[in-house]
Amino acid sequence: MISKAEMAEAIITAKLKKNKSWNDISKSAGLSEIFTTSACLGQNTLSKAEADKVGALLDLEPAVVQALQVFPYKGPGQEISTDPLIYRFFEICFVYGPTLKEIIQEKFGEGIMSAIDYSMYIEKVEDPKGDRVKITMNGKFLPYKKW
Repeated sequence: MISKAEMAEAIITAKLKKNKSWNDISKSAGLSEIFTTSACLGQNTLSKAEADKVGALLDLEPAVVQALQVFPYKGPGQEISTDPLIYRFFEICFVYGPTLKEIIQEKFGEGIMSAIDYSMYIEKVEDPKGDRVKITMNGKFLPYKKW
């Protein structure tokens, strides 16, 4: 059995070798680009049929295809990334996290937005002042329960 990190490295190598995009890979799996990429990077799981399709597209070794089907440990390391793009998401949460919490709880009550019953989409929005990144996150609201 190979690790999720080894799996991700093998997939990225095959992706580059085959000159495939994440969108190409997601279409082969029949899933969204975000979810498929997350699975290929080790944070989600594909079914056998989905993993087999990705494996066929990228000519992956059987061990890599099997690793795509293993349940992951989510968010390993729990450290703040120093990668500039990833760090900006932490920065957004540092600056706007309390605001998001206040507004969500004012509108819905005390609870959280689920990342289990969730979808996300990334779009490029052309703008004369510089292209924009539009991210839509759609998560189910889960109220805290009292007992």
